[in-house]
Amino acid sequence: MTKLSVNINKIATLRNARGGNVPDLLKVAVDIQRFGGQGITIHPRPDERHIRYQDARDLKAIITTEYNIEGNPQHNFIDLVLECKPDQVTLVPDAIGAITSSAGWDTIKNQEYLAEVIQEFQRNGIRTSIFVDPVLEMIEGAKKTGTDRIELYTEAFAHQYDLGNKNGIDPYVKAAVLANELGLGINAGHDLSLENIQFFKQNIPGLLEVSIGHALISEALYLGLDNVVNMYLNKLK
Repeated sequence: MTKLSVNINKIATLRNARGGNVPDLLKVAVDIQRFGGQGITIHPRPDERHIRYQDARDLKAIITTEYNIEGNPQHNFIDLVLECKPDQVTLVPDAIGAITSSAGWDTIKNQEYLAEVIQEFQRNGIRTSIFVDPVLEMIEGAKKTGTDRIELYTEAFAHQYDLGNKNGIDPYVKAAVLANELGLGINAGHDLSLENIQFFKQNIPGLLEVSIGHALISEALYLGLDNVVNMYLNKLK
């Protein structure tokens, strides 16, 4: 079964909109785990517009499943991850001020830099994953960085699926086959939803984990958080 890690950035966005502590981010994280979620993902950005650095510290004490921190490995982010020591760190090449992630790493151009950062995290017992597009050269480059896993950037798949083009899965299948051959673990995320998650999971060999936030929280507004978490778990079996 592919694990479901729930990204709770949108809960922090809603909280921050009013300045108080409603909804309570920590309680939501506890509840998601109680509902069956197998991990909690956060993606703090330098401006702390949703997840705050203090949230990352506070969550450490209450996550009993898997803790995944995503972000661009700039100095403040590296320091935060080394302080919190999550189970996994996912490196994402966000530009400062980006609304959301929009591309994977160029693992050839950034290979030396990524390798240095990855080694530091691994020395501290933190599993590493790097965000990549489904391009075979980028998968090969990822292997050379020493990362434990890749996270396939799935926006292109989700867009093609919405258009009715199921062949949009093909580059992801090829990327996954190569990753398996190279001994890289496979995660995936971005624009995965209840509509497309089962098809994606069924076609990607060795898919270990998906990280889903925006769609899951949006769907929960209509269907309820407990219900939606378990709907994803059923589709990921």
